[in-house]
Formats: sequence, structure tokens, C-alpha cells
Amino acid sequence: MGIFNDIEKYQNRPAIISGGKEISYETLTEHTEKIAKAVGGRCLVFLVCSNIYPALAGYVSFLQNDIVPLMINHTMKKEMFERLVETYQPRYIWQPVGFSNGKSIYEFEGYELVRRSCTEYLLDDELALLLTTSGSTGSPKYVRQSYKNILSNSNSIIDYLDINSNDRAITTLPMSYTYGLSIINTHLLQGASIILTEEPIMQKAFWELCRKYKANNFGGVPYTYEMLKKLHFSKIDLPSLRYITQAGGKLGKELHSEFAEICRNKGIKLIVMYGQTEATARMSWLPWEKTKEKSGSIGIAIPGGKFSLIDVNGEVITASHVTGELIYQGDNVTLGYAMSCNDLALPDEHKGVLETGDMAYIDNDGYYYIAGRKKRFLKVYGNRLNLDEMDTMLQAAGYEAVTSGEDNHVKIYAVNGTEEEIIGFVIEKTGLSKNAFQVIKIQQIPRSESGKILYTELK
Repeated sequence: MGIFNDIEKYQNRPAIISGGKEISYETLTEHTEKIAKAVGGRCLVFLVCSNIYPALAGYVSFLQNDIVPLMINHTMKKEMFERLVETYQPRYIWQPVGFSNGKSIYEFEGYELVRRSCTEYLLDDELALLLTTSGSTGSPKYVRQSYKNILSNSNSIIDYLDINSNDRAITTLPMSYTYGLSIINTHLLQGASIILTEEPIMQKAFWELCRKYKANNFGGVPYTYEMLKKLHFSKIDLPSLRYITQAGGKLGKELHSEFAEICRNKGIKLIVMYGQTEATARMSWLPWEKTKEKSGSIGIAIPGGKFSLIDVNGEVITASHVTGELIYQGDNVTLGYAMSCNDLALPDEHKGVLETGDMAYIDNDGYYYIAGRKKRFLKVYGNRLNLDEMDTMLQAAGYEAVTSGEDNHVKIYAVNGTEEEIIGFVIEKTGLSKNAFQVIKIQQIPRSESGKILYTELK
């Protein structure tokens, strides 16, 4: 099956800009052919990746040649990595030289293909890629994505973002993260260029690369936008920037509205999206013309996708402003999960329908809004409390804080503010007794490499 099989047609157009070099599509294809030849055929390969050229060349090679990569962030701890190797039994590991032990059979620009002994198991014919939903924690739970999933979702994103061969995206997210990978997929499929960098947006070097190579788009999670606000993004001169995107969690309404105004003044498009790894990448988008009017909304379903809402009894909700679980249907709904190599032969378990686990409602114009996670609700003295709304409320008041807990006991993990201030604030806003709340001071909010809050580490 394969993906990226015909990107050589873009010939001398720059595919990758990395380390001060421009690498054409023709050269990229020459490199990917050599990597695939070293692997020899369809099998599972662990891909230890960061935003550097040999990692990306390996990824493209594997997708071109029906080789299944399991994406590993390079920051994963060695003991976790070895547990995953034991669990999934990869035939090869494409890794920075010396990352793990094994017989090296091929080297390329600081990367090596290491052969590992493995047991025999089957791969489903549709299986293209394995991605985690939990960052670098070493969890064995991976999402099984098919070739149809990736192509379908990429084509939808290309459609609504109007990605063309003149576009240049700069990396702001890990390649092992579904959102970051979707930016790579869509740009390569259109003959566009990708500026690879590990420089964080807080560093001057990142913005120098943006200007030098004329990046015209980048993506970010909510935490990225919090950092952009601190950097006074409104004052950063980026004349080549055409649009910026946001996904990877709900962007607070105030921050959404603020960036809608900033982008309008700068003459660039802000496009807010919503997705999950279980839906390959994207499920919705908010047209940039509506971003001010519909601040806080995730927009409408992507081309080829469909949303519905169901209540606690499983009945479809048709009325506006009534909250229910968000259900998505589309060709980008993935095959299901894997917990070990024994699950890699499993067929499609979702059949194109995904229960997102998110609670949402629709407005009178057909635009969707996320109310919170299905599991992020607590009963507090008979009242239903939305912890995601609590987080947004605290952050809007200037507190760097997140909430967790159990029924009748809300834990507020706070970086700043006094216990008395925070308790007083939440009592005023919720009308609940102070006995329902506990403030726990922390040094920083734990986050994954993609900026998502790691609630399990708060415990």
C-alpha cells in the first residue's frame, strides 16, 4: 500500500530544511530507498525520533515501503524503552547511534539500523503506524493507524488549510506526537517544505529560523499559546507567516479571543482545530473567518467527517446548547489499540465510529464547543462539577493551577497564589463549601513533551 510513494515527482523542490541545508524531494527519495533496502521488507521497526533529518527520512522510508514504525520520543528513559522492546518485539530499531544495544547493520547521518532478535507475530495488512497517546511515559498502549486513516485525514487537512507546494512549516511539536506528525504528512504529500528544528519557541534561534527560511505556518497546543502570549507574539515581526494552527487541547475562550484579535491585526489566519490520536489527528476545524465570533469553539467536522451528540441513555441529542458525549464518524477513525505485538494482527475494531470521551454541545449555527472530558466531572455535595471549567476559571484569574480529585473532594494543584486566596476564589465562583477544596502547592505543572497536562503525575 504505502504512503509518500510518488513524492519524487516534486524532484528538486526543497522537501526538508535542516541544519542549514536544503534537501530536495529527489535526494530524500534516494535516502529513503537505501534505508528501506537495509530493512528488507514489511516488519515492525521502532523509530526513535526527534525533529532531525535522519529520523524523518526513516519515517518516510517506512511509510513508503509498508514497514510499520512504532514512534518513540528520544527523551524516553532507557528502562521504559527496553520494556517496550520486550513487549512489542521489533525486528529493527532506527535510532541515534548508540541509543540502545544491538547489531548495527546500516548507518546514516548519525542514525543506525539495529537488528534485534524477536519472536514471530503477524501484522494486519492495513496497519501502517503505531502512535502513543501518553508521550514519553513508556505506556505499552499504542493506537493502530491504517494507511487509509493517514491518507484520509491528511487529504481533509490539506483541503481546509489549503496547503500547497509553496508552504513552509516549521516544527514546534514532537514528530512522535500525532499533531506534529500530521503537519509533516500534509506538507510532504503536497510537495511543500518542512523546516526541522528542535529549538523551542522560547528561544531566539527559533524565530531567527522562521525569518531566515520564511516559514509561513506553524502549529501549537494551548501551552504553546500561553508561551506566545508571554513572548508578546503581537510584536514579533514575521512577514512570511500565512497562518497558525492550534490543537492538542481546548484553548481557553479568553486566550482564543485574544489571539484572534492579534492574528487579525497581523494579517494572518488563526485556525483552531480538535482531534485525537484515535482519529489519526484531526476531527474538526474552525474557519479563520469565524475565529473571533466563535471564540472557544472547535468549529465543524472536517471534510468527510461527521459529528453527533448522545445523552446518558445513548439517545441522539438534536437540540442546541444541550451537552452530551461527542461521537465522530469518518475514515480517519483508527483501527483500535495495541498493548503488545500480539495485538498487531487485530482487525478494525472501531469500524469508523469513535466515542471521543469528550462532552460537548452545539450552538444555533452548528458550531461545536467542548464542555470537558467525560471523566473530568465530579459530584460535590450533590452538584456536578466540571474540572476542565475549574481549570479555565483559575487560569483566567491568573492562577497557574489545575484540578483533580474525587467526589466531594476537589484537589487544586497550584504553582502560585496562597491557599486562602484560591479557596476564597473558588468558593465565590462555585458557591460550594470550603470543605470541598484542598490546595496543594507544586513547583510546576507536569506536562508531556507536547504540552498536555499529565494529571496522573499530580497524584
